[in-house]
Amino acid sequence: MNDVTSYCAGSFPLDTMLAQKGDQLISVCIPARNEEATVGTIVASIRNHLANDEVRLVDEIVVMDDRSTDTTAQTARSQGARVVAVDDVLAEAGPSRGKGNALWKSVAACCGDLIVWIDADLTSFTPSCVTGLVGPLLADPDVAMVKGYFERPEIGGTSGGRTTELMARPLLATLFPHLNSVRQPLGGEYASRRRILEQVRFNTGYGVETGLLIDIADLVGLDRLAQVDLGVRVHRNRPLDELSVQAMEILHAALRRADVGWRPDWSHHLLRPDLAPVEAQVDERPPLNTVAAYLDQRAAG
Repeated sequence: MNDVTSYCAGSFPLDTMLAQKGDQLISVCIPARNEEATVGTIVASIRNHLANDEVRLVDEIVVMDDRSTDTTAQTARSQGARVVAVDDVLAEAGPSRGKGNALWKSVAACCGDLIVWIDADLTSFTPSCVTGLVGPLLADPDVAMVKGYFERPEIGGTSGGRTTELMARPLLATLFPHLNSVRQPLGGEYASRRRILEQVRFNTGYGVETGLLIDIADLVGLDRLAQVDLGVRVHRNRPLDELSVQAMEILHAALRRADVGWRPDWSHHLLRPDLAPVEAQVDERPPLNTVAAYLDQRAAG
């Protein structure tokens, strides 16, 4: 079994990357819902180091505002991001919600040939998160997707979080063992090429990372995936009841891609004693290259 090629973020000097970039456009997309405490610092760091008059590695910073009720949009805009409301993108495709829906729409909302996703709740963000993810894509045109992995001091190492270790890793080891060398399959910091992302489905919920990893590996082969050590990751930890819903969304994304015979009576509601049912976001957005409104938008420039 081949392992996914691993790199260190420091292996990609900025001046080399600028020379390799050529006429490719790079977009950093940040899905955000009620992240006023952290999103502004992330945007400002990218703009100050990678998207200014002297250094133009990043061509745009797009914050996908997923119906925030706080000052996320205003804060991001004040630091130089282009803020796009999720509901304003590809409305013709119908309503949906969830992180994966925001990521799917971010591909349509941005201009980049290379798209980098950064979670909005990071408190440990540095510009090397972006350069580390973009580096392999610029250095090797055959690389299709780059996943970030981190040291996680709150759990004492480089393993994944609770949902990764209790759901995603056992699930992948059982159904997709060729992906076992991916250190943090659920990490929200990763990058890919537009032409690749246009060809795959997006789970609308937190199953999106699982679905994209499986589908892109299936589309291009494991040898065209890479992963990068991005140092330390510290972010907001979610309560256990929220992780249960996330785990269900990951389960559905994996089962839809496994040869297990999907049963229409399988529930997409999380049922727990003495608690109201919670609907998991398990729908799939279609490949963008099959969406007429997206194709018209791209053709119009």
